[in-house]
Amino acid sequence: MSDKITIIEGPTPDFQEVNGLWIQGIADSPFQFDTFFAELRAFDGPALVDRCREAWRNQELMTLEYRDESGLVDEISIIAVHCEETEEGDVLQLWLRQPREDVEIEIKFDDSEEDLF
Repeated sequence: MSDKITIIEGPTPDFQEVNGLWIQGIADSPFQFDTFFAELRAFDGPALVDRCREAWRNQELMTLEYRDESGLVDEISIIAVHCEETEEGDVLQLWLRQPREDVEIEIKFDDSEEDLF
């Protein structure tokens, strides 16, 4: 089962690609993912952070649902969240990931006997 945070109004989030070894510790997986960062304004940021934590505590996925540039509904998995309270309101800082589509993995085994002895 998956829980969602849905962007009701506003532009498509500005997804910034995240690189670095530290993100691999958060996004540890046998699969290849692209990892992104986005900031969003929220009505009740602490409640959204609590929803994420509860979903993860129950080993469930948490996703961000948004409209892409063409207006179609899309989703991306949330892997970490932080709420920053500012004078203008709550700002959610989200780290997100999506499966890489351009990566192909091929595994080959060499069964030759000359390496056995």
